[in-house]
Amino acid sequence: MAAAGDGPWLDDAAGRLVRPYTVSNGRTRPTTALDLLSQVRATGTTPLGYLGPEHTQALELCRAPVSVAEVAAHLRLPAAVTKVLLSDLVDCGALTTRPPAFHHPTDRSLLEAVLDGLRRQL
Repeated sequence: MAAAGDGPWLDDAAGRLVRPYTVSNGRTRPTTALDLLSQVRATGTTPLGYLGPEHTQALELCRAPVSVAEVAAHLRLPAAVTKVLLSDLVDCGALTTRPPAFHHPTDRSLLEAVLDGLRRQL
């Protein structure tokens, strides 16, 4: 049985009923180069054609600038699948991307701050 508020795609005992890579139609490589710390933001353009529920959820999360890692955490999807979904939205003009705003992606204090932020969100 689905838990209240979770919709038909989650089950109390089994968890997610749709395999993550089904969400991306088995694709594992995004068409847009995205880093986990890349910022994505909705452009306000309405995508043409069918979008799956995960695309719609991702677009809602991107009303304000948000990192790819944060979107993946909120969607509860692997980062590779999330990158494919986000690149679909970039390709149709619904999202814009921007690289991380720092020059040293392995800076320990920055990584700890990101980790702390993710922990607060979950």
